[in-house]
Amino acid sequence: MPSRLRIPSRWAACLLAAALLAGCGSAAAPTSGSPSQSSSSAAAGGKVQLLETGSTLLYPLFNIWVPAYQKNNPNVQITTQGTGSGTGIAEASKGTAQIGASDAYMSDSQVKGTPGIENIPLAISAQQINYNIPGLNSQHLHLSGPVLARIYEGKVTKWNAPAIAQLNPGVKLPNQTIIPVHRTDGSGDTFIFTQYLSFSDPSGWGKAVGYGTSVNFPAVPGGLGAEGNPGMVQALKGTPYSIAYVGISFLDQTDQAGLGYAALLNRAGSYVLPTASTISAAAASVASRTPADERISIVFTPGANAYPIVNYEYAIVSTKQSNTATATALKAFLSWCVNASDGNAASFLDQVHFIGLPPAIAQLSQAQISKIGS
Repeated sequence: MPSRLRIPSRWAACLLAAALLAGCGSAAAPTSGSPSQSSSSAAAGGKVQLLETGSTLLYPLFNIWVPAYQKNNPNVQITTQGTGSGTGIAEASKGTAQIGASDAYMSDSQVKGTPGIENIPLAISAQQINYNIPGLNSQHLHLSGPVLARIYEGKVTKWNAPAIAQLNPGVKLPNQTIIPVHRTDGSGDTFIFTQYLSFSDPSGWGKAVGYGTSVNFPAVPGGLGAEGNPGMVQALKGTPYSIAYVGISFLDQTDQAGLGYAALLNRAGSYVLPTASTISAAAASVASRTPADERISIVFTPGANAYPIVNYEYAIVSTKQSNTATATALKAFLSWCVNASDGNAASFLDQVHFIGLPPAIAQLSQAQISKIGS
């Protein structure tokens, strides 16, 4: 399943998606920068306009979905932006975007401060831990949450450090300094990565740093910051001996860049790769306990075969839209996205290595979508 790709900046993501996914060229034109004003409800010619902004992990999928949907719904104009999950949550909460794409669910305080906001899963994704170790990129190194925490804390600084060597017996690891790369923008990828560190290392990273779309990463000599998943891939490709967390929709990009990716230690004590079966195993473990508002973590969930960094991909949406036409168009598009015969079909999701929502979760998402009005 894993495969990858690379982009110089988040706004070059559309060009990359076009080359890789063959869909961006026909999608609504992405807009660079954070959205500065609310999209109007009707475009020239009477089209209803919808603005999606946020997660760069979800961005490639929206650029497949949008042209397919608009082909049969020409009266709806959907603009997509890859700005990071933090921006997606903020713009949907303010009402300047109809869809805030996010890899992270909103916190209790965020929901309480934004009446009528919904967190609606659209699909299920995962995150890979990539590295650029000359001579070892074809191997899947074993890594764990606590070891990754020590790397990002600057306490494990060499690739051949005992903490890494113990997880990888027989592997000739280089005596080279590790360069950790983290996101500088508000990021759902940071949210789920730091959840993995926090849940697997509660007395260490969990107490000292914690998790969120933005955290105070410890200062590590030589460490790098990057913006968006495209920036993470670019930083990895250009920096030997670096390590970073990258959304699974960029598997093809990281493969093309020749980067390696790790088998991660899960809660059951097994090292697993991000595959359709291991992602599905993790998702299945929370399907029966996902609440009606669908805000739940799938990170480091129980399961012998469960990949440890898995998440729902959310549309952050206000139930109170500016007018009936916008509300109707938004409901129809989101319903199409979560329908197993439409947007949640494997023909769409396989292209970005996502999996579809289990039927029970799709029903919960549809129940939230039905609340949207004007």
